[in-house]
Amino acid sequence: MSRVGHSDLALYRRLLRQARPYWPHIAGVLLLSLLSTPLSLLVPVPLKIVVDSVIGSQPIPDVLDMLVPASIVSSEMAILILTTVLLVAIALLTQLQVLGHSLLRTYAGEKLVLAFRAQLFDHVQRLSLSYHDSRGTADSIYRIQHDAPSIQHIAIDGVIPFITATFTLGSMLYVILLLDWRLELVALTVAPAIVLISQIFRRRLRQRSREVKKLESAALSVAQEVLTVVRVVKAFGQEDRERERFVSRSTEGMRARIVLAFQEGFFGLLVGVATAMGTAAVLYVGVHQVLAGALSVGELLLVLSYLTQLYSPLKTIGKNTASLQSRLASAERAFSLLDEPADVAEWANARPLVRASGAICFRNVSFAYENGVQVLRDVSFEISPGDRVGIAGRSGAGKTTLVSLLLRFYDPAAGQILLDGLDLRRYRLADLRNQFAIVLQEPVLFSTSIAENIAYARPDASFDAIVVAAESAGAHEFIVRLPQGYDTPVGERGMRLSGGERQRISLARAFLKDAPILILDEPTSSVDAKTEAAILAAMERLMRGRTSFTIAHRPSTLQSCNVRLLVKRGGRVDLTLARPVVSKASALAYGEEDLQGVGGDVYPELIADDLR
Repeated sequence: MSRVGHSDLALYRRLLRQARPYWPHIAGVLLLSLLSTPLSLLVPVPLKIVVDSVIGSQPIPDVLDMLVPASIVSSEMAILILTTVLLVAIALLTQLQVLGHSLLRTYAGEKLVLAFRAQLFDHVQRLSLSYHDSRGTADSIYRIQHDAPSIQHIAIDGVIPFITATFTLGSMLYVILLLDWRLELVALTVAPAIVLISQIFRRRLRQRSREVKKLESAALSVAQEVLTVVRVVKAFGQEDRERERFVSRSTEGMRARIVLAFQEGFFGLLVGVATAMGTAAVLYVGVHQVLAGALSVGELLLVLSYLTQLYSPLKTIGKNTASLQSRLASAERAFSLLDEPADVAEWANARPLVRASGAICFRNVSFAYENGVQVLRDVSFEISPGDRVGIAGRSGAGKTTLVSLLLRFYDPAAGQILLDGLDLRRYRLADLRNQFAIVLQEPVLFSTSIAENIAYARPDASFDAIVVAAESAGAHEFIVRLPQGYDTPVGERGMRLSGGERQRISLARAFLKDAPILILDEPTSSVDAKTEAAILAAMERLMRGRTSFTIAHRPSTLQSCNVRLLVKRGGRVDLTLARPVVSKASALAYGEEDLQGVGGDVYPELIADDLR
């Protein structure tokens, strides 16, 4: 279980490490952002010049006096025109700064998010099946799609505005100090209050944000589950029930978001009231300074303008404190996903494997899932290269688990599995899995063309090789009859094709891969007798020269198998060579509960006592 509840500092450090490849982009965004500070300092200057030097009689600022000709300085109309031009120039520079900052910020942010999402997606694919079995997929999807953007919101929209606001705050304080130190002291009286308010709300907002993310993920889980099995929902007429379930989950998320919005709003209200009180105090003291002759009216307006910009960074820092808690909660969830151990561990110095001969040995193998239920117990058997192994047993006995261990989807809790005399864990994981071709009970097709689905096993395969594989699987004839032939889109999960057509495309994919070991998991359980015959013929061609494992409930599917495995209750596995069927009395003596209930069929030929 990955750790949650990281400190802000730890998350910032990890986010900065994550963003390291894009530091030049972030530095550019920061520099453009910092340009806003001098431009902000210039914004009220034209107004001060007009009030003091055009309406009033004070000289223009010394810097401007050194830069403009004396003829302009001596004319009020010329000064007025100069200040209007200066106003437009400052506005133009400000807009150019905003445009450049926006474009670079968007570019850098999108690159950051894309790289982070790609890393999360890659990692999720490599997580163990145990993780996906226990957590489902909706939560991982939510973290990839909705939590990953936190890196942009923190590294660019959070840290950079914080740095810019701090720089602007220091600049404004320095300028106000030059004008009147008393006003600065008055203005700063609100700062401790804002800091205290931020600290009080920080933990509450983070915790509430975590709850919102969890509830939103739960609502997404309902939607994904229903849309995945929408045919079942429609068949049982449960649309209204599922709608109520979705609305119920979504309502919980809505209430949590409303509470979060209230807390953020109340936090903003307190910060706003604090800064308004500071502005009122400065105005009160400033007017007295003007009446006493210590400040000019233009200088007071300048101070008030700077004060607005002084409090703006304080509000930004306070606002970011609220929004950052939600982003940090997202970052926690994303990093927690990355912290999950990836798949089964690959051993150091694992060996490459080009093509296995197909000799397989189980030595005292035991396995249990996370719930602690023992699925396989002390399983031992040997398979020679080229053997055709039929696997039978009651539903849930552990047949699929047995072949999943071969692919290292899981590692055994005890014992060893050997391939060509070497422990599976000593091979490189990618090389090991490349030795297997799989055809599942429910064919898995992707929403691309038929050709792309067949070529999924070998993306670089030529079109001719794809056609040969389809012919071997008995799929070519129905494919060429389709309007677009091999370019025909199969739809989501292949739903534009029949079950038998989908299964034959899966077989074509296995033919194209040409792996030395074949796993067939209930390949004919959901097709009619005619289609089954065609698939069995294709399977017969596919199994030639390969070690194969066929899981089936129907005895007809196992007729060509020369080795039989019976997976029994309690995780025991018996191996025999195929022989003629023995008497029903022998089956009862052996334990009929292990042999019956498998699609209504009985496998007395698997009884060891009658075969030895």
